[in-house]
Amino acid sequence: MKNKTKDRLIKIVSSFVFFSFIIPIVFLIIKLITFNYDSEISRSYSDYVLMLVQCVLGVIVMILPSIITKKLRLEIPSTMYLIYWVFLYCAIFLGEIRNFYYHVPHFDTILHTFSGAMLGALGFSFISLLNKEPRINLILSPAFVALFAFCFGVTFGALWEIYEFSVDGIMGVNMQKFASSDGTDLIGRMALEDTMKDIIVDTVGAFASSLFGYAALKYKKGWLDNLLIKRDTVQAEKNN
Repeated sequence: MKNKTKDRLIKIVSSFVFFSFIIPIVFLIIKLITFNYDSEISRSYSDYVLMLVQCVLGVIVMILPSIITKKLRLEIPSTMYLIYWVFLYCAIFLGEIRNFYYHVPHFDTILHTFSGAMLGALGFSFISLLNKEPRINLILSPAFVALFAFCFGVTFGALWEIYEFSVDGIMGVNMQKFASSDGTDLIGRMALEDTMKDIIVDTVGAFASSLFGYAALKYKKGWLDNLLIKRDTVQAEKNN
């Protein structure tokens, strides 16, 4: 009964988040086609482009885990799925579409800290999968696993900033928030603050996740069980 309730909750949350991206995509395409530079004062053309890019990306990254798990025969815990979808909803729908990044203090900082912790947990999953791979004989200490998870989280945080920088340059949008909400370009250190703050809080989140994982491994606690991606043994047996 408990599993059925959890499965129902997952379907409700995933459907809600999915349509939170699909409906704005339709609206944004119409808005961009009919955009009037003279009458529009609340948002610029590049703002709508950025929202559209983020919503399309949101749909892709929502579908991606199910494709990867089927292809590689993996099982993602329901807790991890829920955290992932809630994060996407907050980052894309609330952050970009509802403009929380500008109107809610420290909203971006909270999300980046959280993403660093999520990526750190993903690093533990990666090591766990390798450790259980029969073709690779690995016996790793908790300290090394925690260090790898930390580096994994920080690396992907830095790659995200590269992605933001590239999209800003190619599409003329403002993902890195180098300009204020009214379009005024920031100068000097202020222009760097958003990027550097994101990298710093990504690092803090990854460190916290790594410390938590280290304690779980060191003292043989089951704290990571609901967060680790595992081999789908049932599917593997069916295929064999």
